[in-house]
Amino acid sequence: MNRYSMDEFVKSTVQQDKGEGFFELETERVLEVNLNGKVWAKAGAMITYNGEIKFEREGILEHGLGKMFKKAFTGEGASLMKAEGRGKLYLADAGKKISIIHLGEGESISVNGNDLLSFEEGIDWDIRMMKRITGMMAGGLFNVTCNGPGMIAITSHYEPLTIRVTPDKPVITDPNATVAWSGNLKPDFQTDVSLKSFFGRGSGESIQMKFEGSGFVVVQPFEEVYMQNSQG
Repeated sequence: MNRYSMDEFVKSTVQQDKGEGFFELETERVLEVNLNGKVWAKAGAMITYNGEIKFEREGILEHGLGKMFKKAFTGEGASLMKAEGRGKLYLADAGKKISIIHLGEGESISVNGNDLLSFEEGIDWDIRMMKRITGMMAGGLFNVTCNGPGMIAITSHYEPLTIRVTPDKPVITDPNATVAWSGNLKPDFQTDVSLKSFFGRGSGESIQMKFEGSGFVVVQPFEEVYMQNSQG
């Protein structure tokens, strides 16, 4: 544990303006949003702010009937809040590491619903339910597909690892360790009894995600257990 004088502690931890734009990593686990307008963030992710910012929980019809019905099935994991105004907003999620991704025109990424921290207002997004498998995890699995242009912030337990997917080399992942994948990929679920004791933590089944085609998949060195109706 580091020891500091009072002045040393303040100097080593004080907020700094880095001039990096709308999204800025204040630390690797705290996102600074230089807000002048509107931003969407995971409900409960605000840790502090300054300026004139108004917060609203996502309205039930804010994004249309289609997304409302999908959210009813995915539980609270995809709940969003809207921050509007001008000032500095700081977001975090259980000390997870934050990565900022700038999506260009026509680019898209699918993010595990629990790992999407924030995105710019201009991002086009949609919730997609994955195939539900009994015994896999409480509440099933869902992801949020984000289409550019614009910036998004995603989270991972520890450092994320990106694996390239090519037509001749499909990639198999543990669903609980899968953070995101390129938007053109559509993963399938599969089971392998021979891996029952080695793949997946205490699930009783070796449920895997299989990615085929051309793209990438992002994993984390952690198996996250998702609970339906959990508060982010």
